[in-house]
Amino acid sequence: MRLLLVEDDNHVAAALSAVLARHGFDVTHARSGEEALQAFVPESASFGVVLLDLGLPDQDGYEVCARIRKRTTTPVIMVTARSDVRSRIHGLNLGADDYVVKPYDTGELLARIHAVSRRTAHEDASAAGESILRLGAVHIELPTRQVSVDGTVVQLTRKEFDLLALLAQRPGVVFRREQIISEVWQTSWEGTGRTLEVHVASLRSKLHTPALIETVRGVGYRLVAPAA
Repeated sequence: MRLLLVEDDNHVAAALSAVLARHGFDVTHARSGEEALQAFVPESASFGVVLLDLGLPDQDGYEVCARIRKRTTTPVIMVTARSDVRSRIHGLNLGADDYVVKPYDTGELLARIHAVSRRTAHEDASAAGESILRLGAVHIELPTRQVSVDGTVVQLTRKEFDLLALLAQRPGVVFRREQIISEVWQTSWEGTGRTLEVHVASLRSKLHTPALIETVRGVGYRLVAPAA
């Protein structure tokens, strides 16, 4: 996923960019509001999420958020030391999708990034009326929870389907192990890691396409969309 990080402190940006890169993000760093807006030129430039610091040197971060929202529907997460309720409400009213107060836990920030991007993906799919995900020979029917390979229905357990559907709705995006466990099993990562590995192995076997789900060492898994 491409991510636009708007942060004027180079040390903070470098540290955060390194963490994000380890979790599969392609980070573009903008040091000012004007740089952030220019990152969306041409209009075809696309990002999965914008992390917007409000304390920018050239213009107010709230104004930058409002101008970004006029150009694109890309999710915006405001990152700021302003913790009062009025500031949060103002940011959300301007079009921000979430609001993170410094100092923040990196794990929480990553979870919020995935949450807003996942919510946007669901909204886009609903708007497009997409109820069937096609991944080469693999077809996933979301309403009926049915999966087929080359027209033959494959019997999956409830958790196997939930896992496959989660990965398939954002092909190419790396999902952290902790995030998958939280989404599919509704619990914490601790003690559940082996269960995830078993389910991934079972899916690879049942779908007869081992390369469809790729292991990203030290991070998690992503679904590799077959070439058209």
